Amino acid sequence: MRITVVGCGYLAATHAAAMAEMGHEVLGIEIDPIKRAALAEGRVQFYEPRLADLLSRHVSSGRLRFTDSYAEIGDFGDLHFLCVGTPQMAESLAADLSQVEGAIESLAAHLTRPSVVVGKSTVPVGTAARMARRLAEVSPAGDEVLLAWNPEFLREGFAVDDSMHPDRIVLGVADGRAEKVLREFYGPMIDAGTPVVVTDYATAELVKVAANAFLATKISFINAMAEVCEVTGADVVDLADSIGYDARIGRRFLQAGIGFGGGCLPKDIRAFVHRAGELGVEDAMSFLRHVDDVNQRQRGRVVNLAQAMVGGDLSGARIAVWGAAFKPDSDDVRDSPALSIAGGLYLRGAEVRVYDPRANDTARRVFPTLTYAESAVAACHGADLVLHLTEWPEFRALGPADLDGVVRHPRLFDGRNVLDLDAWRSAGWTARALGRH
Repeated sequence: MRITVVGCGYLAATHAAAMAEMGHEVLGIEIDPIKRAALAEGRVQFYEPRLADLLSRHVSSGRLRFTDSYAEIGDFGDLHFLCVGTPQMAESLAADLSQVEGAIESLAAHLTRPSVVVGKSTVPVGTAARMARRLAEVSPAGDEVLLAWNPEFLREGFAVDDSMHPDRIVLGVADGRAEKVLREFYGPMIDAGTPVVVTDYATAELVKVAANAFLATKISFINAMAEVCEVTGADVVDLADSIGYDARIGRRFLQAGIGFGGGCLPKDIRAFVHRAGELGVEDAMSFLRHVDDVNQRQRGRVVNLAQAMVGGDLSGARIAVWGAAFKPDSDDVRDSPALSIAGGLYLRGAEVRVYDPRANDTARRVFPTLTYAESAVAACHGADLVLHLTEWPEFRALGPADLDGVVRHPRLFDGRNVLDLDAWRSAGWTARALGRH
């Protein structure tokens, strides 16, 4: 099919490149001339495994192009994917829908024939119905322009595979014609066995935020249990393994540590709480405030623990921080617990040296006062404490022998609960983790 993608950030660029790989002709719109020029050269301005190669290949093949003209995309295709951002507002917990609303207004004016607009952005429940009415009002084609809501479930680090091999397809529709078009578009995935859920707008809007709220709750639950383990002498990893064997619970997202971050979970659960309040059901979602509180508290706990490990005073202490991205296989430092902890240590007077395999540059733009090293070992020169805060494989591959004669004091804190503490301790290190023996 000939499709368009509105907005060419993380979600949109991934969707555009993946759909070109699936055989569709894709035209993306990006208003920012610098970003558009980079995309037209087959370059992305963030790191996502496999995406740069995919984008470059299909820009070169001509199957993927970019423009700044809504008139051009209105004329190009009859299936338009809306993939713009919905960040948290600066003055409240609410989602900022200005990009969604602006895109709908700009696109609608150029829809002169029957077409389907497909929302993939994460929006507060009730947004799609409002956008459908606006499309019908503004579009020259009127009621012949249909809206569907098709939430994305991309995981940073796995976004290309998640786009091409989704674990489910959710279609929020108000008209069988939109469902028919999308079933044709997603036909190869459906034929390959991908489950399809056809539902209403409101349910489709709630799916993504409900999933993120549930995952965030699991993470904060096990982190709360880690605090209990610390005061009782229990081990949170053994605890998570034990309850994870229960099929009703599962082991995934029960990894105690410094908590979650990134551009989705934190802002989505806050926007969900805010929207629940607007709908008069805030009490039903009040537990998510506690989920957020537990997550934020983890960062302060690590800063306090680091201070205790260096003798009670961070002033002048040299701290090595392994990791800045909120998760491995990404350079995303939005609401990153690793970078937040590094910043907290710096503000208490520590000399902080950060190394991340991919996120040094993005972290430097957010927190330029920190020092950034060129390798994990270089970050540890003269260190009084080493903090492992992002679960990159290269950090797990390092052992005590790699840091012999490098650190000033052999002290390690594992913020991700994946390192072999016994091996480090056997080599003479003081090694700690949250909720561990």
